[in-house]
Amino acid sequence: MADKDKTNIVILGSTGSIGQQTLEVIDKHPDIFRVVGLAARDEINILREQIEHYHPLAVAITDQDAYKRLSSTTRPGMKIMQGLEGLCEIASLPEADTVLVAVSGAVGIKPTLAAIAAQKRIALANKETLVAAGDIVMQQIKQNGVSLIPVDSEHSAIFQCINGETEYLKKIWLTASGGPFREFSLNDLQKVTVDMALKHPNWKMGPKITIDSATLMNKGLEVIEAHHLFNVDYNQIEVLVQRESVIHSMVELVDGSFLAHLGAADMRIPIQYALTYPGRMESPAQSLDFFGLTSIHFEKPDMQKFPALSLAYYAGNTGGTMPAVMNAANEVAVNSFMQGKISFTTIANIVEKVMEKHNLIKIPVLEDIFQADEWARQTCKQLIEKEANK
Repeated sequence: MADKDKTNIVILGSTGSIGQQTLEVIDKHPDIFRVVGLAARDEINILREQIEHYHPLAVAITDQDAYKRLSSTTRPGMKIMQGLEGLCEIASLPEADTVLVAVSGAVGIKPTLAAIAAQKRIALANKETLVAAGDIVMQQIKQNGVSLIPVDSEHSAIFQCINGETEYLKKIWLTASGGPFREFSLNDLQKVTVDMALKHPNWKMGPKITIDSATLMNKGLEVIEAHHLFNVDYNQIEVLVQRESVIHSMVELVDGSFLAHLGAADMRIPIQYALTYPGRMESPAQSLDFFGLTSIHFEKPDMQKFPALSLAYYAGNTGGTMPAVMNAANEVAVNSFMQGKISFTTIANIVEKVMEKHNLIKIPVLEDIFQADEWARQTCKQLIEKEANK
């Protein structure tokens, strides 16, 4: 049975970077938090260790072969669920208080909606859910009276800065490190390898989000996410490169005041805040060392070198199914880059071509979004095959 004296947590994506850092936060405060559910794709060795340590009530695994292997070795009495249906079931686990969504990609949409329908508190670390289906998700949040707390460092920063100041908001300043290639020329970018792109200068993250950070698509996804989370127009969202990742984002108010959120580049800080909000507790993260800071730099993002950011602004302003198409095409393109099928600079080029081919649905229902997502994936794969056969 779950311990109702504690906050009962389900972690979707428990074997990934965010999931594992969430468990570090929980380990810091075992008297406050209890893990009741874990979900992963196919990383069963890590998942087995987590099961042994946290004794969850239920586990979900999406890969069929991994499900079979896990089922034969887990302890009796623990419920094991499979596939997307399993993710949705564990996201609405009756014993859960908070569901942390840290799966990667559009696969997060349905379990997030399932958790909302079950009136769980949502700690959202999955950008693609709001990028692809933001209008629908935020409508469901409102209808169900559910709290959605962002886990992204930038959106957590904005959430904290904007608190009580919404009516005075003039602009959101979304900060970006600029990734590892901000000093590269266009010619240099042509030669970027997968290993180079996976070395983020400031943050410890999973491979997909690290590649997205290198192309600045990650910041583009965050622009769309901020639009939905904070109900602001795209012309009120400005991206600012802050290479040291000390200022995690800022809000500008109508009287000329700026409120900035500063902290160490450690995801455990926003993760913990999403779990404890509106309270705060001691964090496992190191404090920011101001005396060790020699300088803080600001610059405009270069959208010529990094066109993914402008694609995201275009997709967001266009609305409808376009953000879902952009997101799905990007997932396929990034995966193809990591497999060595396309170059680094081809990622944004391919995504743009898919967007150009799309027949927009301006006011989509959920099924329209999933169909647009699937169409974009297939179209992107075809374009990549065509590129390879040139």
